[in-house]
Amino acid sequence: MSKKRVLYIEDNFENRLFVRRVLEAMGYEMMEAEDGYTGIDMANAELPDLILMDIGLPDIDGLETTRRIKQSSALQDTPIIALTANAMKGDAEEAYAAGCDGYLTKPIGVVALRSQIEKFLKTE
Repeated sequence: MSKKRVLYIEDNFENRLFVRRVLEAMGYEMMEAEDGYTGIDMANAELPDLILMDIGLPDIDGLETTRRIKQSSALQDTPIIALTANAMKGDAEEAYAAGCDGYLTKPIGVVALRSQIEKFLKTE
């Protein structure tokens, strides 16, 4: 059985490194994109099992990136978990409205991250 694959779209290197360590320790394969456009291309090419989406991306934000990814019939059922450092009232609702399936605030806690990932990638 092959490893479940997670795409993390995040412009901050330290955040990607932290999440990579957690995911690899959990037995998942991680792919990374530094911006929304690259993330969209990677999602369409690689068809990951789960996407972690930074909301504050430098080119197009994570909400628009999520909308574009969810337009693909091959990816419309792929879970996307939003990650944001600047959580304001209503942000979670906006993320869900854009198509995100989960929502975490930064700094990301290991327990919360594992819980969200396992929620969407239950292993048989």
